[in-house]
Amino acid sequence: MNLLSPVHPEDLAAVRAWFDKLASHCRAVDYAGARDLFAEDMIAFGTFTDFMTGRERAEQNQWRNVWGTIRNFRYDLDKIEAIVSPDRLMAAGMGVWQSDGFHANGERFDRPGRTTVTLSRKAVGDPFVATHTHMSLFRGTPDQSFGKFG
Repeated sequence: MNLLSPVHPEDLAAVRAWFDKLASHCRAVDYAGARDLFAEDMIAFGTFTDFMTGRERAEQNQWRNVWGTIRNFRYDLDKIEAIVSPDRLMAAGMGVWQSDGFHANGERFDRPGRTTVTLSRKAVGDPFVATHTHMSLFRGTPDQSFGKFG
């Protein structure tokens, strides 16, 4: 049984745009600029806090522990997938990222991972805003980076 409807190209483009903007803010270590991508009452899972509610808490406990310690955070936008609700106001997006992590001695390592995000918007055509994120590193990837870029 197939339950997924085909995703409208504009909706897939909007989901991919969300991922692209997140990656851009992460690379720039731009916390303030990223806030508009997330609902104030978002719910998230992360490396440093198992379960957190609220954009401010996600920024303090997750973003600020990661973004300034890594480099070259990026998604392959052509491989971002999405599931979109029939009314086109809610979506789930999935993507794999690449980034550079740094050991305590300064040596670089590959730091790949994956993201699942739920997104909402008030009207079709509006940009999506994240209501939930779950970001995780691939198995075997060190869970801490020691770079100082932010």
